[in-house]
Amino acid sequence: MTLTRDGRLLFATRIVRLFAYGFVSVVLGLYLAALGFSEARIGLLLTLTLVGDTAISLWLSTRADRLGRKRMLLVGAVLMAAAGAVFATSDAFVVLLLAATIGVISPSGNEVGPFLAIEQAALSETVPGARRTAVFAWYGLAGSMATALGALAAGVAAAIGKHLGASDAASYRAVLLGYALFGVALAAMFTRLSPAVEVAAPATRSALGLHRSRGVVLRLASLFALDAFAGGFIVQSLIAYWFRVRHGADDLTLGAIFFASNALGGLSLLAASRLAARFGLVNTMVFTHLPSNVLLVLVPLMPTLPLAIAAWVARSSISQMDVPTRQSYVMAVTAPDERAAAAGVTGVARTIGASASPALTGIFLGNPAWLATPFVLAGMLKIVYDLLLLASFRHVKPPEER
Repeated sequence: MTLTRDGRLLFATRIVRLFAYGFVSVVLGLYLAALGFSEARIGLLLTLTLVGDTAISLWLSTRADRLGRKRMLLVGAVLMAAAGAVFATSDAFVVLLLAATIGVISPSGNEVGPFLAIEQAALSETVPGARRTAVFAWYGLAGSMATALGALAAGVAAAIGKHLGASDAASYRAVLLGYALFGVALAAMFTRLSPAVEVAAPATRSALGLHRSRGVVLRLASLFALDAFAGGFIVQSLIAYWFRVRHGADDLTLGAIFFASNALGGLSLLAASRLAARFGLVNTMVFTHLPSNVLLVLVPLMPTLPLAIAAWVARSSISQMDVPTRQSYVMAVTAPDERAAAAGVTGVARTIGASASPALTGIFLGNPAWLATPFVLAGMLKIVYDLLLLASFRHVKPPEER
């Protein structure tokens, strides 16, 4: 895989960012619990984190092609550093709520903020359509492996802090401070992008930054919102909390669980690009996603920690195969000068969809009788999404498949 200098730099920023997301997501829910917040308050704070990310992502990504992609990436990195700094230095709920809403912080270990949309648009300009899915697969693999290592590092860091006599809150606070420092490093890396990442914008476009592809993008966005709403029930921070409450998993075990699940999920992305080349992007999205959702429903039914881990890791090993295919599909069915906006709109739709569910999960986790509910709801809703996607887009082929 040959990349330009900017392409290699965008891979590097993806690695740093996703390491930071994995680093913070494992301990975020545990940190808020250590500060004394209830499950309902934790869920509310994580929900507002995603709501804030939605507004920021929409504003920055839909203006990136006009105001400058590099400039918008820098703004996102500054907001990421600021959110981490506030979380690491304050235990006031209102202050954390404000930081979560305005800043950029990932409770799921997945992409938040404007970064992914703008980077995808830039990468799409550097490769032909036939190679785009493979490049996105490697891009996704780099991020998944970084998330996995970040999750493992967070578990180790928290365990070392406790071994040295620090309280739970102090150990987790150190991880939040590290997240802020990663935001600073990310900003420094974005300053090295060249003018080649920019694109000449057309004279006229809609408020969302779309023109020819507006209808297709909005239809995709509505379906992606449903999928993300389902995924919001199982954000990594809350699943880590579930493993602690349901099975008593310690910090090292939690780090190992999410290292394995993210690493295997990342490796599966390479298989996704091969399957897409043979069976098409939409078919690959749907038929790799369906079995992972069945496994998701089975996780809370497992009676022991090892079996629950096995079901979760098995699910994770195939659940991400729709990611590079979905991203490539959005780029394929949109014009080059609306790709950042298209990725931004669909990404924001996913964030909006995901923003309500963590608050509900917080309520479920506060009641021992409802501990299985987030997994069952997420799995069933994701199955509905898969079937609707297949029915709506199986005949809408990207140029390389026609």
